Amino acid sequence: MQRYPLGRFSVARIGFGAIQLPGAGVFGPPRDRDEALAVLRRAVELGVDHIDTAQFYGPNVSNQLIREALYPYPPNLALVSKVGARRDDAGGWLPLLDPADFRSDIEANLRTLGVDQLAAVNLRLIDSDRPDERFDELLSTMIAARDEGLIGGIGLSNITREHLLHALDRTEIACVQNAFSLVDRLSDPVLRECTARGIAFVPFFSLRSPFAPPDQVLGHEVVRQAAARLGHTPAQVALAWTLNVAPNVVMIPGTSSMRHLEENLAVADIELDDDTREQLTAIAA
Repeated sequence: MQRYPLGRFSVARIGFGAIQLPGAGVFGPPRDRDEALAVLRRAVELGVDHIDTAQFYGPNVSNQLIREALYPYPPNLALVSKVGARRDDAGGWLPLLDPADFRSDIEANLRTLGVDQLAAVNLRLIDSDRPDERFDELLSTMIAARDEGLIGGIGLSNITREHLLHALDRTEIACVQNAFSLVDRLSDPVLRECTARGIAFVPFFSLRSPFAPPDQVLGHEVVRQAAARLGHTPAQVALAWTLNVAPNVVMIPGTSSMRHLEENLAVADIELDDDTREQLTAIAA
């Protein structure tokens, strides 16, 4: 599998996202705890060396499962988390506002995962459309955590190109996580900037956004026709297109299913012909 730098790590371009390990709505215990643990162990057996998680997945659930399944961790395993939200008692999403809470959540990730340093932590913006004083305060918190050795690299998530350029004026950025898919190309300017600068771009919602119809990608007629023609699943076709948009794309498809895990990782061996790529690319137009 092809690799790409992520901070001090070099990771396979298909990793694993832990967002689907907790219960429905990324809240509460997993539907099948044994299966969740087995999926994590199988992912590493199949070469996954980049796992994306968050303290607010569950909350705590994903991190606890990762630790139970994989600790002590392989030395080449890049554990990446994000800070910027918490959950209320009903599973609602609460944006963090105080930089001290960002620092506290970085430390909580370290405790629950049982590590002294994370490969990277993403500063996740919930509702900001441009850099402001608060963004600078939060970025300062991330820089301090990196300089103290708590995190190996600083990532940004749910940002604009303006955020990225502003942050780069202050510090090195290891990765960017933004929504991106066949039908959602709003982050194209961010992706292009990351590509030009050699920054890993980590797309999320590549198959489905919880804020869009469930069949928006996988049910699209062009995707379904390509899958039938090539002998792959619609998910594999959509992921293969995403992986090949740019050489710095590093994917983290999530699943709690062993079958889907193996299908996702097999995408590394799928080559789309030029006609199929052009048809898929034209979807957003």
